[in-house]
Amino acid sequence: MRKTYLLILACLLPTYVATAAPNPETIVVCYPGAAVNVKDANGAMTSMLRVVERVGEWQENSFNSLFTTKTDECRKQIAEQNPRFAITSLGLYLELRNQYNWQPVVQPKIKGRTSERYRLMVQKDQYRSLDELKGKSLGGTVLEEPAFIGKIVFAGRYDPSNFFALKNSNQAIRALRALDKGELDAVMLNEQQFGALDSLHLQTPLVALFTSEEIPLMGVVANSAMTTAEERARFGKALEGMCTDAEGKKLCDLFGVESFVGADQTVFEPMIKLWTEGN
Repeated sequence: MRKTYLLILACLLPTYVATAAPNPETIVVCYPGAAVNVKDANGAMTSMLRVVERVGEWQENSFNSLFTTKTDECRKQIAEQNPRFAITSLGLYLELRNQYNWQPVVQPKIKGRTSERYRLMVQKDQYRSLDELKGKSLGGTVLEEPAFIGKIVFAGRYDPSNFFALKNSNQAIRALRALDKGELDAVMLNEQQFGALDSLHLQTPLVALFTSEEIPLMGVVANSAMTTAEERARFGKALEGMCTDAEGKKLCDLFGVESFVGADQTVFEPMIKLWTEGN
């Protein structure tokens, strides 16, 4: 997910043409649980934004980014900046959508999909059901948002904070190696982490004891009270053109994103229902 979020930020475009040096528009980017140095991430984002400004024919330095890997810090920055556009996790979108009038604008498409599944991995033949993991240790980077895991990934059937002994990690590979050694009982993976599992060459065979339903990938959201429908449409069109630009395509290829597509609000409605019912 780290690469996906950095690329999405690289594709952000303001919604006006600057004829004079503007005050940079801050894009708040929230990536809970990332194993990313914030200083390095912002440096990479700055370089990418310069490409974006050229693609969109906006003046250089039209806007900047604010990146955080902590949910509490994200809430704080969103409250202070009140940005027109932001990148959030799905969990933060569901939590804050009403407060900030958020509307999904675009989603990334990765390997032909705009959705993913989460999987709870255990050592083969160690456990037969999730119920056997009650009180056992669960690791993973996605545990920065336990409410999301409980309400959306487990669809309200389990409250991870009470059911498991949570062992949050900022690196999936570290958690998986701990599972391989028997230091953890289970690890929760997102789609990209699961896809990279074979490359780790772990000693102990792992299996998915639980696989979630399809969950939409979250991308860019807009404050619908601060933006017009025309602005949001133009924003989305600009993003969709990023991967067909000569330089932009290099970035898309580098980070494994095929394209950006307009967000279909209907795919988020089941998620909103689960989140609301879980309150």
